[in-house]
Amino acid sequence: MLKSRTILAAAIAVAIPALIAAQQRGRADNPFPGGANPDGSLRPTPPVTRLFTQDAYTEYEILKPGSEEFRIKFLPEESKVGATELVNATRGGSEGSGVEVFDPRTGKPLTFTYQQEGSDPDNHAIHAKLPIPVPQGGVGRVLIYKTYKDPRTYMMHGDDIVWVRSLSGYRLGVVLPKGFAFLSSNVAAQLMVSASGQLKLAFANPSGQSNPVTIHARKTTATFVGRNDNDMFFDDVKTLYDLEAPEAGRIKVEQTYSDYRRGARAQLDTLAYLPLQDLKVIDLDTGKPFSTAKDGAKTFVKLDLPIEEDKQSAHLKLTGSFRDPMYKAIGDELIFDRTLYGLRNTVILPAGWEVSALSQSGTIGTYEGRAFVALINLNGENNYRMTLRARKRAS
Repeated sequence: MLKSRTILAAAIAVAIPALIAAQQRGRADNPFPGGANPDGSLRPTPPVTRLFTQDAYTEYEILKPGSEEFRIKFLPEESKVGATELVNATRGGSEGSGVEVFDPRTGKPLTFTYQQEGSDPDNHAIHAKLPIPVPQGGVGRVLIYKTYKDPRTYMMHGDDIVWVRSLSGYRLGVVLPKGFAFLSSNVAAQLMVSASGQLKLAFANPSGQSNPVTIHARKTTATFVGRNDNDMFFDDVKTLYDLEAPEAGRIKVEQTYSDYRRGARAQLDTLAYLPLQDLKVIDLDTGKPFSTAKDGAKTFVKLDLPIEEDKQSAHLKLTGSFRDPMYKAIGDELIFDRTLYGLRNTVILPAGWEVSALSQSGTIGTYEGRAFVALINLNGENNYRMTLRARKRAS
């Protein structure tokens, strides 16, 4: 016994320095690996460089009690120019079925395969063929429906529904079966009633990282009447304010969003609060520019394909610039004070300036050497006042 312990101790004495050396090499190669150390402490992630959080929207509709199934509506995007397909992996352990894939521009079905990935039989992925290769200046997108059966996620406690899942998406929704009400939910969320009388939670996960969600729901005799509430987390609008030198007082703007309103034209409501000069409008699905037109005081673009059903939308990008007297320098301090609209707004500072104060919650990052703040509107109102202050680095 003593001899075996001596051998074990010698092996450990050799292994530990080697392990430490390997970890040190790993830190040298990648000083910000993320994840966790063996003792459970966190390892630092890289600095924030993305101007906006991920773009996909995911909705989970919990199906019949006891079925262990939930229907997923997923709207992902592909930005790599020339890409011809979008790949969506099924989470290991979740049994996928009922897959449907549509083109959000036309509302028509798209060709796809659903196949095993790698050597693990539990791992599958949807390979959806894009209508056209991702164009320069555009974005590829698809609308995916799929059903998961997962007893680890969806279970019954007596007659009550228990749904627990780690959600890493950014914009999210969870819908209860008809005839059920929320007993509890551990995430702060909007609560609304769908047109079919089902209760729905709508919320954002600002970090985009793993977010454990647990929902308990019970049968109810209450009748919920559908309302036309605005689901602000389904809204994919994002606006970039690119600040030029403060003495110019000029701001460049880029805004992207999807318009689901039916008809043959899309009204540019943004211009009511952003008086953009040099306005350009791009169809992100094709990369082609739109010509703008006027209807009284309102500006619109005529769509190549009218929106006629719920699966359809127009995907637009607006660019331009404007001057704002509330963007200025006072002494050595830069001040940007403005009412912002929509869910996601990012403000990027001129080169050489550092953020010193921010009146609303936002993440701070660096993009091509310039500091930025990315703000998330978690309130029910569509607008909020924001004041940003910055100081200039010495030459």
